Amino acid sequence: MVARIELEAHAKVNLTLEVLGKRDDGYHEIASIMQTISLHDTLTLAEADDIVLECDHPGLSLTGNLVLCAARLLKDETGFKMGAKLTLRKRIPVSAGLGGGSSDAAAALTGLSRLWGMDLTAEELMPLAARLGSDVPFFLHGGTAGTFGRGERVRPLPSVDLGWIVVLSPVIDVPDKTASLYSQIGPAHHTRGDLTRKLEARIRGGGDVPPQFLFNVFDEIARDAFPGLDAYWDTFRSLGAREIHLAGSGPSLFAPVSKREHGTAMELLMRHQHGWQAHLVSAWEPAEDGRP
Repeated sequence: MVARIELEAHAKVNLTLEVLGKRDDGYHEIASIMQTISLHDTLTLAEADDIVLECDHPGLSLTGNLVLCAARLLKDETGFKMGAKLTLRKRIPVSAGLGGGSSDAAAALTGLSRLWGMDLTAEELMPLAARLGSDVPFFLHGGTAGTFGRGERVRPLPSVDLGWIVVLSPVIDVPDKTASLYSQIGPAHHTRGDLTRKLEARIRGGGDVPPQFLFNVFDEIARDAFPGLDAYWDTFRSLGAREIHLAGSGPSLFAPVSKREHGTAMELLMRHQHGWQAHLVSAWEPAEDGRP
């Protein structure tokens, strides 16, 4: 066992996100290629008698926080007797489509496995991750990966060079956001996963990710689903963004930029002229040993 561990929990964007149909269990069958980015939270874990969580985000509920859920699930499933003090420093916008909560949960599973001397592999933690949420299994791997089923089936891919990406996170609250957006997806929005397979083949062949390969099924309904999103989208475009997509189920938007200087200018204008949450990021890959 180790006494203290600090981990980065990275955000993600969906390079593709297709809905293939609705399943008998109520979930939707998806095909997606996901990519972790440099924007991240920080989770610190230390030995303690009980499981305790502290967070620097004043509006984030700790009661049902996925970090706590992950810690309790791992403890219950393994019968481990000790606890842990978990300190979460949030930098990923909350409920923004960037996977912050799921990434934090995956970091908790990974970190506690090491803190408690279990050293479970990502594959061994996968069943627990799937019980916590559809995106959590992906974050056990990070990097570039295809996700299928309801998101719990993960197929790691070679790393890609995406250059720079500007992420804009509007503050738009939609109750039960993910469920609400999926409820607006019907058969007319369903695809067969061809876009995801084409991009996956290109990545495996060592190719880049041209902007025209990016796709998110929620782009079609986002402006109606998120009141006021038009203003963000149109301003983003007026600043020079050409290929704008929703991140996950939104409301965050992201756009690739050709030069870092251009992305920096866009980020600063959105931050200081409009007072918006914006980040210039790059793709992030885990260390070769699979540990953050």
